[in-house]
Amino acid sequence: MPAVSSGTVLVTGANGFIAVWVLQELLEHGFAVRGTVRSEDKATYLRDRFATYSAKFGVVVVNNMTEEGAFDNAAEGTDAILHLASLVALDSEDPNAVIIPAVQGTLGILKSALKHRATVRRVVFLSSAAAIYNPPAPGDTGTRMLDESDWNEHSVKEVREKGRKAWGRDIYRASKTLAERVAWKFYEEEKAKGGLEWDLVTLNPPLVYGPLIHEVPTAESLTGSARMWYDSVVKGGLQGDGLKDGYAYVDVRDLARAHVLGLIVPEAGGERFIICAGPCVMQQFVDAARRVTEEIPAGEPSYRKEDVVYPTVYNASKSRNVLGLSYRSLEETAIDTIRDLERRGWVP
Repeated sequence: MPAVSSGTVLVTGANGFIAVWVLQELLEHGFAVRGTVRSEDKATYLRDRFATYSAKFGVVVVNNMTEEGAFDNAAEGTDAILHLASLVALDSEDPNAVIIPAVQGTLGILKSALKHRATVRRVVFLSSAAAIYNPPAPGDTGTRMLDESDWNEHSVKEVREKGRKAWGRDIYRASKTLAERVAWKFYEEEKAKGGLEWDLVTLNPPLVYGPLIHEVPTAESLTGSARMWYDSVVKGGLQGDGLKDGYAYVDVRDLARAHVLGLIVPEAGGERFIICAGPCVMQQFVDAARRVTEEIPAGEPSYRKEDVVYPTVYNASKSRNVLGLSYRSLEETAIDTIRDLERRGWVP
């Protein structure tokens, strides 16, 4: 179990919401960091933000992560790789446009790790709870607890059977499932040959919320879960029962910390981890954010927490017991996020 406690770490997709927090966490822990972005214009912000770490921080451009050998040069001389580059497309009508880049990008980074096996000791792959989730069976109104042994076979089956007619969320979830599956298959096959110098860790978070430190000039340019939180909490885009639907979340800062722990904890090698703070409903974030400002819509404050049914909950005990990860409260995540948005002038 070759843990990595120092040296150079490659971070793919380095300009994203999650990735910039990961960069900061790594640099604060003394690692040298090399980030990849898809174009040079994405690199300027990162170089400026981490200018005080200039001796230990660099950015390289990888235009197309699906090309053969795309990450080979970037991975040269690194001690570990954190693979965060991914396409977030929840409404795609073309499965191949989402699944092929996810799978090929994953295979590409693992092949680069193999080429640089003389130095690489660990690969941490950011997957998703989407690769674990399965919908409740018809008529099942109870709560199911899922753990790292569960896989989302439902979405893969839906996409295989329906193709372009599959629901966009199932296409996205299938891409996450298939990409992680191919990562473990590649790793196990290479390990079986003997002498594989690095091990694999995968992290599976649900929806990710929290303050922003990546480049995002306007509220309208927010994407993914950050946009979902803004639209639902600040703009009041969710109404009625939508604010009371049960799901799960994690603070982006805790997820960033999980990446570092995935590197430095020896026992993490060869393991899959759910990274989840717990179940929630969006109204809880609204209520907490309104302690900071009552200028945002009140939503449905009369809801009763005990009446909420969570169809799926995720067992994150392994992340606590093996990684030693602790989680921020929902209130801390909400208050820190709304204060960040206030500072940016994005709250009425």
